[in-house]
Amino acid sequence: MAKTNGTKTTKGQSLRKRSEALPRTKAEYEIYKGLRADDFKFSFQENLKYRLVKESGTTTDYDKYLCLAYSIRDRLVENWVATQKTYRDKKVKRVYYLSLEFLMGRTLGNSVINLQVEENVSKALHELGLTLEELREVEIDAGLGNGGLGRLAACFMDSLATLQIPAYGYGIRYDYGIFRQKIVRGYQVEEPDEWLSHENAWEVARHEYTYRIRFGGKVAQRTNRNGKQVFEWVETEDVLAMAYDTPIPGYGNKTVNNLRLWSAKATEEFDLDFFNKGNYFAATSKKTESESISKVLYPNDNSPEGRELRLKQQYFFVSASIQDILRRFRREHMDLRELPDVAAIQLNDTHPTIAIPEFMRLMLDVEGIEWESAWEMTKALFAYTNHTLLPEALEKWPLTLFGRLFPRHLQIIQEINARFLKEVAERYPGDSDRLRRMSVFEEGDSHIRMAHLAIVGSHSINGVSALHTELLKSNVVKDFYDLYPTRFNNKTNGITQRRWLKKCNPGLAQLITSRIGDKWITDLSQLKKLEKFADDKKFQEEWRDVKEFNKEKLVGLIAAEQRLAVNTDSIFDVQVKRIHEYKRQLLNALHAIALYRRIKADPKGNFVPRTILFGGKAAPGYYQAKLIIKFINSIAEVVNQDPQIKGKLMVVFLPNYRVSLAEKIIPATDLSEQISTAGKEASGTGNMKFALNGALTIGTLDGANIEIKEEVGDENIFIFGLKADEVTKVRNAGYNPREFYEKSSELKGVMDLIASGFFSPENPGLFQPIYDTLMNHDEYMLMADFDAYLECQEKVSELYRDQTKWTRMAILNVARMGKFSSDRSIQEYCDDIWQVKPVKIE
Repeated sequence: MAKTNGTKTTKGQSLRKRSEALPRTKAEYEIYKGLRADDFKFSFQENLKYRLVKESGTTTDYDKYLCLAYSIRDRLVENWVATQKTYRDKKVKRVYYLSLEFLMGRTLGNSVINLQVEENVSKALHELGLTLEELREVEIDAGLGNGGLGRLAACFMDSLATLQIPAYGYGIRYDYGIFRQKIVRGYQVEEPDEWLSHENAWEVARHEYTYRIRFGGKVAQRTNRNGKQVFEWVETEDVLAMAYDTPIPGYGNKTVNNLRLWSAKATEEFDLDFFNKGNYFAATSKKTESESISKVLYPNDNSPEGRELRLKQQYFFVSASIQDILRRFRREHMDLRELPDVAAIQLNDTHPTIAIPEFMRLMLDVEGIEWESAWEMTKALFAYTNHTLLPEALEKWPLTLFGRLFPRHLQIIQEINARFLKEVAERYPGDSDRLRRMSVFEEGDSHIRMAHLAIVGSHSINGVSALHTELLKSNVVKDFYDLYPTRFNNKTNGITQRRWLKKCNPGLAQLITSRIGDKWITDLSQLKKLEKFADDKKFQEEWRDVKEFNKEKLVGLIAAEQRLAVNTDSIFDVQVKRIHEYKRQLLNALHAIALYRRIKADPKGNFVPRTILFGGKAAPGYYQAKLIIKFINSIAEVVNQDPQIKGKLMVVFLPNYRVSLAEKIIPATDLSEQISTAGKEASGTGNMKFALNGALTIGTLDGANIEIKEEVGDENIFIFGLKADEVTKVRNAGYNPREFYEKSSELKGVMDLIASGFFSPENPGLFQPIYDTLMNHDEYMLMADFDAYLECQEKVSELYRDQTKWTRMAILNVARMGKFSSDRSIQEYCDDIWQVKPVKIE
């Protein structure tokens, strides 16, 4: 027993002394955890010497970034380990979020904010002659996603940790993320995104968590000693999945959750026999082929090889994740039938749907569980989030390809479908057409419908906005809603205010905190308190000063990268998102042409200056989207070089749109373009980011625009165009875009200018496909909405003249954005789907 001054110390006294040594104030806590400025400065210098083995005279900018990144990561490690240990010791129920995309962007700034050490880090760097902002700029974006789907997953991971929910993200550690976009002579050129070309400070390789993933082969069937038919998947071609972990810290707490990404490794590194015979290529070909699975995000699927690789990717990360979930379960529990009580698996869109037959395979063939029990476990375990209303985006896989890669899974899906159709037939006797519509297999058994499989194998199916969910229930999968109405629910998307306000817009964040305190950082509904400042002249002036500062920063970036002088007094009219016809960047481009024609017709007219900014990437195989990029750049070239237009209108395409660029664009935006065809956008989260940063929205009644309108009020948003039901009616009545062309003189003038080759004099027919599409098909009804859009834009310009009124509307938009936090979204998932509770890390 311990002694003090020669006397015995009781256990109670010992504990009391220990507790007295623990930090009781913020200052003591910073000392205890090494969070003072001096601690960061010392850590920075230690990392430079002992981790990077360098001295200050030989450091690169990336070395300096790494020194700080490791200093921050080191302070996450203790809580990271403690979090995992707490989950294990308490045997808590965990959420497993399966997503083929995690568009994380940069990690340094977000980690500094969530650790709440920005002030001390900035002070330490200042003493070293550096700034936090310049080091954040050095970090390469982790672009492991195409857009909204991956960015939502990133926001959800942040909210899960902030809400102290036991959770793991599972995905793929792509060697190359979404391509780097260059604009060459107005055309998109794709270059590899080598985000791992430099050392990644945030990940930890977990060699001990490596799983065998199988492809191909055949199914062997035999009868065991009990007379039961058993199946074995044999003669497969295998690859290994190795785990890499990234810490996800919560804001202002000790929770650090785990994002586990899988990297493909060959089962055989090297064939010495081939090498000894001089065939060096063959010696390493197996390794190269195996590791191609995690090489690139979303290979172009215009070829059979691309489609096969994409399907392999989906199974690769799903199989590794399910095996990992089962390993973790077995460490803490005995009876597999308890798994749904301690695990919830969320399928982020259809990409991970193959997890359903994979789990069934493991239960049936490996664990020996009977079908009925395995199927009940599956449905209790899985939940599915649908992210699209576009028929072409609802994944389908050719039966021949699927059966060749996964013969056993195909058998299981066939059995799932047979049992499901029997259930449907009993409910709707004699309705063969319904059976055909609901089958997991497309008519003729040519394809597997992954959305149908996800619905059949999940206990919950959710949409991501109120309109989206209603359209799912009433249209896209109506038959399934009729059969399983209680499985369907809505979970409107959200964004994390830590990154999309506090980090990306520090001036506005500080202004808000100066008036209402900082509780909004973890409770966005607190922003409601800003309403009372909407008419406060001093507050409005400070608000405009913040916007002006953000605009000047963006102008500086554009000047540096494109040598364009943008007028900061102009409306910054912004549309940045993936380039797709349904998102209607073309409608915005037509408006730019209309403004150009108006100014040319009346050069001395009293026009409100406008800068129209575009950004976004087109899928490499999407011809029309890539032509739209060229079209926008050609318009920009004409407009920006015309001296009569100078100062009144500018069109800018910002190359290589990504998370870090969005963080600069969004705070500077005056007008947010959310103009998709009504009924096509599931939700959108860009609309939320812009509104949270004080931009006013011009948009259709589509996706979450509807709910934003409900929150901010009809008078604080610009809505135009056909509604979703009106789109359907017009289309069913025989939509003819030429009728709108004939009725609208302004539309006719714009279209005729395009047809004349005005924007491509060197190749007059270049944009003929755009003209023909709009005039003859116009799937997304740009022609029908054109006049309404222009009329609405005129209202925008008139309002912008009255900066007091504009600022008031912007303040009210921010004040009423509380609903759109991903914290709210995640809390609803926890309560309604996962039934999981927060766990405090001591």
